[in-house]
Amino acid sequence: TAFALAKRLRKIPVRAGVCDGFIGNRILANYRRAIDYMMEDGASPYQIDAALRDFGFPMGPFQVSDLAGGDIGFATRKRLAPNRDPAQRYVHIADRICERGWFGQKTGRGYYIYEDGARIGAEDPEILAIIDEERQRANIKPRAFSATEIQDRYLTAMINEGCNVLADGIALRPLDIDVTLLYGYGFPRWRGGPMKYADMIGLKVILARINDYAKEDAQFWQASPLLVEMVKNGQTFDDLNKSKRGG
Repeated sequence: TAFALAKRLRKIPVRAGVCDGFIGNRILANYRRAIDYMMEDGASPYQIDAALRDFGFPMGPFQVSDLAGGDIGFATRKRLAPNRDPAQRYVHIADRICERGWFGQKTGRGYYIYEDGARIGAEDPEILAIIDEERQRANIKPRAFSATEIQDRYLTAMINEGCNVLADGIALRPLDIDVTLLYGYGFPRWRGGPMKYADMIGLKVILARINDYAKEDAQFWQASPLLVEMVKNGQTFDDLNKSKRGG
């Protein structure tokens, strides 16, 4: 079987249903929107990266983008553009950077500057200028973000979309999401994975955050019906893991 082959290759297999992005990239697309919104609203990419490294990620999301290559996401955004919901907020900052041919480490510039082939990037004042221009174009007055707020919004977006992935049957169990994010996306292992982390801080807390964030952007911050139902019934993701054990 495919699982047996994966184990022979010393890989961690996860069964996933079929959708754009499967488990990991579908969730990534959602928390990526959360950080793009924070960047346009006032947080710098460097502040966001630092806050998420402090949480335990080995790299911040903008560092990851530079490592993977900004052209990958640029091509995906162009592919999805014809079907994008016109009501959805769209941040153009990444597109403006890619239009300059700055794709990250492979080109020596992305969100960071990489001098002489360096693997560790330096902050780029030109990136901050591009962000400021886009804020002005969108008529956004920047505000301050604390490291805690950055972490909370990032993780809440991740967990909420994880609920949707479960509800849609793309992931069978919450632990499948945890394994995917732990082994494939750098989620700090000592925190157990996003769904385990949600259990530890409480699903009521996650739902309350979403309802609070929805006051400023009800289109993006829509609580997953599964999350609402679980809070109503006093359930945890661990309860779902146990109910689907052996499935």
